[in-house]
Order: sequence, then C-alpha cells, then structure tokens
Amino acid sequence: MLINNVHIVGKKDSPSQIEITGSKISAVRSQSEKQNDKRSDSVINFTDAIAFPGLINSHDHLEFNLYPQLGNKNYSDYVEWGNDIHEKNKEQIENVKKVPYDLRFKWGLYKNLLCGITTVAHHGNGKVIHLNNLPGVITSYNYLHSIRLEKNWKLKLNSIFNRKPFVIHIGEGTNVESYDEINELLNWNIFRKKIIGVHGISLDKKQSSKFTALIWCPDSNFYLYGKTANIPLLKLNTLILFGTDSSVSADWNIWSQLKSARELNYLSDDELYKGVTENAAKIWGIKSKGSISINKTADIVISKRKFDDNWDSFYNTNLEEILLILKNGVIVFIDEELAKEGGLIDINNFDLISINSKHKFVIKGIIDLMKSAHHFLPQFNFPITIA
Repeated sequence: MLINNVHIVGKKDSPSQIEITGSKISAVRSQSEKQNDKRSDSVINFTDAIAFPGLINSHDHLEFNLYPQLGNKNYSDYVEWGNDIHEKNKEQIENVKKVPYDLRFKWGLYKNLLCGITTVAHHGNGKVIHLNNLPGVITSYNYLHSIRLEKNWKLKLNSIFNRKPFVIHIGEGTNVESYDEINELLNWNIFRKKIIGVHGISLDKKQSSKFTALIWCPDSNFYLYGKTANIPLLKLNTLILFGTDSSVSADWNIWSQLKSARELNYLSDDELYKGVTENAAKIWGIKSKGSISINKTADIVISKRKFDDNWDSFYNTNLEEILLILKNGVIVFIDEELAKEGGLIDINNFDLISINSKHKFVIKGIIDLMKSAHHFLPQFNFPITIA
C-alpha cells in the first residue's frame, strides 16, 4: 500500500509518501522522491492531510463507557466520589450493569477506535477481550486499583513473582489523605518495583521521581475534583502520558480532551503529542508502535489538514475529519467518499455510520453492538448514528 501526499505530524513539514508492506511501514520518503504508484496494488492519494501514528490511550476503564458522567459536586477524593454516586446515582449505575460485560467492553474498544486510538491500556481486573482489527489492549502490567480500595496491595506490590510494572490510581484527590497515600505507597515499595501512577493530583516533585511515569487525565480530574496534577513541575522528574479515563467521569472524545489539555499549556505541543505516541509506546514496552518510521507497525491515522501548522491541525482535529485508520496495515475505518474513489475495501466487512453528519465505514460489528446494547439500555445515546 502507498499513501501519498501526507504531512507527518512532528516531522518535516513537506509532504511525504508512506509505503506499507504487510503489517509494517516499509518506507517513509519525501513526496518528491516517491516511488512509482504501479508498484502497489493499493494507492491512496490525499490533499491537505496530516498523518500520525495510531494514538495510545494510557488509561481507560473499557467496560465503563456506557455510563454518563456521574458527579454531583467537586469531591475531595475518589472515595468520597464513589460513595456519593453509589448513593445518589444508584439507579443509573444499576441500569448500565444490566448490559452484559462483553458488550460494554466492546463498546469501549469501538469508542477508542472512532477517535483514532489503536492501542489502549485497560485499567481493571475483569476479563480482557482481544478482538482483531479493534484497538489492542495493553495487559503487560500488574493491576492495583488504589491504596484505600485494593485489598492486600502491600503483598501484591512486593511479591517476588510480579516483575511487570504496577499501575495504580494514586494521589487522586485534593485532601491530606490523597497526599499521604502516595508516601505510604512509596514507603511500602520495598523492592523498588516500577510504578506507573494515574492522576497524581496531590503528587509533589520529590515523590514524582519515584514513578516510572504519570498518566495525566485532566478532563476527569477537573470534572470530579476541580483540579488536576501540577504537570509543569512533575514533568521535570517523570514522563507524562495521557489517558482519557472512561465516560463515567470524562468526555468520551479524546480530541476534545487533547484540545483542552493543550490550552492549559502545561506541556509543549511535542510533549503532549509524545504522551499519546512515542513515550507511551516506550513506557508500555511496545516499541514497534508510536511513530511513523521504517519497520514500525502500520498503525496510522490520516486526518484533514486545516492549518499550515501541523500542530494546529492535529490539536484541532474533529472526529468527522478523520479520513482513514490503519491497524496493523489493515483499513479499519475509512471516509465514505475516500472508499468510493479507489475500491479500497469490501463494504460487506464494514458498517456504515454517521459522525456529525459525515459517513464513515467502520470495521463490522459496531451496528450489532449498538442494537444489542439498546436492548438492555434503550435510553443510552450513542455519539454516532447508523447511516
């Protein structure tokens, strides 16, 4: 496959040609040095388009994305939030639980795919469902929920058999308890296991140096606590990754979250970008992903280029402007007009949906999922419609 005339985000501004062989990127060259299109069975030509690697979402609870945002005030910490919504929003929670786990998890995967996310870290101890052509689920870590809600966390953390990094909600709140639990975690990390923290609202600079990385979820933080982590300070001592969290506490759309995060100016455009690409791939041990480079996995997203500056185009991406998504070199999402031009897909393997009035072909299964979920939860409004 040859992809012609795309501006690769984070690289030189001139248009490029990307060549894909099987599941890998086999060449990236200047468009002026492009290879003859006759060399490939599939050639996709673009004008005014940007290309970037499939995004890596470092924090989601995949089975929690049929929930609306649940919160009734600003909370002091995650324990207060959990207790409050289970008391005041009990009926909503029970209604969503009626939807079978597999359906809820699968919607979480599709939610990510529609946003151009091809890899997602699921934070949970339930069954993980791996489905071909949907985002890959990161499982190469040890799960801990949090200091106050995880039973036997000290034993789990210090087991000699657990050599993978630990991922834990930490410092999730604005009160003293949220700060103190960070020190408790670090004091009990006897064997200096690698720890990836999530949220870290109460994390200070000294503490941050003891974490392999911090996953920043500002949309969820501001919604629940009215505050987020001190990223300008924390980034001096640890890598910052980006996570969406689930729809129970955040917007389902990563692009609205990234745009808001950029406006905070806590990270440079490049730092925030690497938090969903290159640095995320490094921390999760998936070095074959995270960039558009030779021999990397062909997880690629193509979207409209609306500005001369590629950063402006990237951070102002709207869902309906995504034109193409490749997963392992396979088309899993394509704009209807683009699909018509080249006969690039067998439409029998795809579902036709509408995102903000723009028609897109998505790898088959999403329509059946929506119908099945509505059987149990008829009041849920999916953010897409069946075309």
